[in-house]
Amino acid sequence: MAQQPAVTAPPPLICFQGNCAGRNALGMTGALALGRQLATTLDIPLQTLGAAGQALPGDWQQVLRAITPDFLSIARYLEKTLAAGKRPVLTMSRCAGGLATLPVVARQYPEACIVWFDAHGDLNTPETSASGYLGGMVIAGAAGLWDSGLGSHLALDQVILAGAHQLDPGEQALIDDGRLRHLTPAELSVESLKRAINGRPVYIHIDCDVLEPGVVPTDYQVKGGLASETLTALMTALAEENVVGLEVAELQSHWPDSETPADLTTLVEILKPVAQKLLVEAPPCAR
Repeated sequence: MAQQPAVTAPPPLICFQGNCAGRNALGMTGALALGRQLATTLDIPLQTLGAAGQALPGDWQQVLRAITPDFLSIARYLEKTLAAGKRPVLTMSRCAGGLATLPVVARQYPEACIVWFDAHGDLNTPETSASGYLGGMVIAGAAGLWDSGLGSHLALDQVILAGAHQLDPGEQALIDDGRLRHLTPAELSVESLKRAINGRPVYIHIDCDVLEPGVVPTDYQVKGGLASETLTALMTALAEENVVGLEVAELQSHWPDSETPADLTTLVEILKPVAQKLLVEAPPCAR
């Protein structure tokens, strides 16, 4: 009998270039730029999925219908990666991509917590959202507070909302009811984050707008964010935890009114402790 070829896991450094409901195309080019710089810094291959395009017009329902095929594709790829025991690092344009990724993580690691770094809560539903922006409904959709059609396996008590400080009334009500853990920028520290994790496996999401404006270009620049040194210290501490994956969104490739690509050195240094552990050291996954 002929020897069967070994089954190889997909490369775990992934850039999803497709549209994630952004208001412009700069997030798509930003995701690719970050993926390429991480690949160069860590000397590893980069897997690109989807195709960059233009921002999509229309309301959240029209946008969701348009991007769902690509979201299902990234969900399948992520599921295959996690099932193979790999710990992925994913760059994507906007946080709406979490509608595809979070249900997969919750299915594969039901005991894990999601550390969600973001200036915003992303806990709105179509009924509570004032803007109708799909990115503001991500955690709520993944937790089944509304039906995205992409899965709802996440439990709200798995979520640690880290650094959020621009919250809508409906989002604040969920926090006040104790449905999920919220660490404001003033409360967020290595010690408080470790207490909230409490030994659980960790999946990390970073919206770059959690940083103080001026560190990297983002669609939303929200004052009162984290200093780069603070996020670096938090990521260094998280690298000591059982991290099962990392995703990064809401980075734009250029500053407004500039044709020069943004310098991503600071962001790569922030991400490096966790990215290196996941992609280079690649410890075995504890399930």
